[in-house]
Amino acid sequence: MGNARLQSIHVHPVKAFRGLAPREAVVEPWGLAGDRRWAVIDDGGKVVTQRQHPRLALAAAELLPGGGVRLSAPGRDPLTVPVPRSTGTVSVDIFGDKVEAVPAEGDTAHAWCGAYLGADVRLVHLDDPATRRPVDPEYGLPGETVSFADGYPLLLTSAASLDALNSLIAQGDHAHEGPLPMNRFRPSVVVAGTTAWAEDNWSRVAIGDVAFRVAKMCGRCVVTTTDQVTADRGREPLRTLGRHRRFGGKLVFGQNLVPESRGAIRVGDPVTVLA
Repeated sequence: MGNARLQSIHVHPVKAFRGLAPREAVVEPWGLAGDRRWAVIDDGGKVVTQRQHPRLALAAAELLPGGGVRLSAPGRDPLTVPVPRSTGTVSVDIFGDKVEAVPAEGDTAHAWCGAYLGADVRLVHLDDPATRRPVDPEYGLPGETVSFADGYPLLLTSAASLDALNSLIAQGDHAHEGPLPMNRFRPSVVVAGTTAWAEDNWSRVAIGDVAFRVAKMCGRCVVTTTDQVTADRGREPLRTLGRHRRFGGKLVFGQNLVPESRGAIRVGDPVTVLA
């Protein structure tokens, strides 16, 4: 682990949209600053992801100073959406968690997202990540919270594990789908310089000066089979994960992290296993 380092950082301002790859990011208790503070919900209040709409992979969101976003997508004119000033909230259902969030002001952003997806949807903002949504109490500690990420503040993956997975895919019956890029797994941080699957055995880790608790392995879903450039779906990596990386009924790739401290992380920072 002596040469382990932070290879890349990924921030997704709008959940399920394409991510950004900054050289550095501020770590807040609920995740990377600006990460997944926005989400699209359907007419029943449920969060919409690439599970239902693979075309979300082709939509992008640039993070603006102050927390607003500039949306862009094929066939749509770009749209700047400021952080809503209103404090009136709506109830959002994210995988069974009920979370209060603030709708984007006016109808423009809702109409933009709806026209792109061909569905009745709304864009919402998580105004207060410190209080709105606790981490799963089975794996979280009292007071820990998370943004609109699937369940945990950060997701760590490793370059060596992706190489190992791609080697397994190359030996399988859908070898033509590989090798897969890391963006299939939509991580927050990617670590280089480890052995394959080393992260399975970590319980605490530091990136630069910021310490994290490893909460649990990350179970993967159909989003990983979605090409993030074309929005086409295949069979991999779930087929290969099902054969080689099945833990407790979950198909696993990556580790969920909870920050133990605030601070900034930068590409190239050393990664140290603390426990």
